Amino acid sequence: MATGSNIRTYFEGAWHDGDVPIMRAADHGSWLGTTVFDGARFINGLAPDLDLHCARVNRSAEALMIKPTVSTDNMIAITREGLARCPIGAAVYIRPMYWAIHGDPTAIVPSDAETGFAICLEEIPMAPETASTTLGLTRFRRPVVDDAVVNAKAGCLYPNNARMLAEVRARGFGNALVADAMGNVAETATANVFMVKDGEVFTPIANGTFLSGITRARHIKNLAADGVVVHETVLTFDHFREADEVFLSGNMSKVTPVTAFEDRQYQVGPVTRKVREMYWDWAASNP
Repeated sequence: MATGSNIRTYFEGAWHDGDVPIMRAADHGSWLGTTVFDGARFINGLAPDLDLHCARVNRSAEALMIKPTVSTDNMIAITREGLARCPIGAAVYIRPMYWAIHGDPTAIVPSDAETGFAICLEEIPMAPETASTTLGLTRFRRPVVDDAVVNAKAGCLYPNNARMLAEVRARGFGNALVADAMGNVAETATANVFMVKDGEVFTPIANGTFLSGITRARHIKNLAADGVVVHETVLTFDHFREADEVFLSGNMSKVTPVTAFEDRQYQVGPVTRKVREMYWDWAASNP
């Protein structure tokens, strides 16, 4: 499924133009869902935290019992080779991915005999700075690591996210604010979440029910460098109803202001704007 344009695909040792077929009908990933991926961004010649995204896809593969076959350094080099061929000024979504090809004699457990690997570069514009979203409640929750491979960026987790989104979009909201198994706020259906109260910043503590994002960690570090402590703690839906500002953190858009949670309205506040500004200042100094 292409969501952008001007796709280039690295597969079987070479770069190819277009959305190249990479998986066979009998591959373990095709019929048993053993796929992992990561997402980085290339904007204005910058690829923020590309090394961390490449390292994480290898960790995700291991968590899903897929043998990673490309080192972080080699993955970075391959990606930069592909990016050098992209149009100047293009905003590119970088998606390295692995999938299992064979299984053990039962077919269920992935075999490490062979691993599929590809990188997809897809031009997807950054959302405008004026873009925002709204949040609604969903009955679906984030699983725990005992139930699902929540410590990986795995394709098999996304149907749960999709039904969260479908449920709240049917009610007119842009995204879902999602609970963990204990009923506390975990994240949204597509991104980590922060809130601001009385000038202080809060985000749900990483408790193993959601992927604590690379961009989330970057915002926390940038705020700390600016003298702002981020409280990683247990947060309830009532905390968000009482918040002054709410914003999302994810690789695709980096910072997305939230203007409503159910019937609670928010302004796009100074902390949200500052976090975005600090992120791009940091990215420009760390190409």
